[in-house]
Amino acid sequence: MNHKNGFNPLSRTTAHRRAMSRNMVTSLFRYERITTTKSKALEVRKSAEKLITRAKEDTVHNRREVAKFIADEKILNKLFTEISPRMKDRNGGYTRVLKLGYRQGDAADVVILELVDYKLDNETKEEKSSKKADSSEPKAKKSTKAKKAAAEESAN
Repeated sequence: MNHKNGFNPLSRTTAHRRAMSRNMVTSLFRYERITTTKSKALEVRKSAEKLITRAKEDTVHNRREVAKFIADEKILNKLFTEISPRMKDRNGGYTRVLKLGYRQGDAADVVILELVDYKLDNETKEEKSSKKADSSEPKAKKSTKAKKAAAEESAN
């Protein structure tokens, strides 16, 4: 029986589908979160999970096998040095699909595909903005007379 062994061709030629998949997986590893349609996300997820599993063991063979799929050297290095060590204790299920709704133009299901341990930077942005607000209080400019008076006092 050959059940559940197929894939979604996404109405594209083989070359287009393969290039799109490689680009989307590279973007997923670069930004750790991408927005796309549901059908594309489910296809990209398959290859991304296989690459992460392969990257968990850092050998020359595994690097070359993953490099066949990911052309960008920086992203390849990030996968082996940053992403896969975070997933060491996890046995599969490295990605998550979050539904956003429907796209305006063609009513396609839009989802967010992200790595499971992705963290939003909202907390740090709020802290930075509050620190900026405290430090950027408007200070009155000293007039030239006040500057001269301060210079004379420091000289005495």
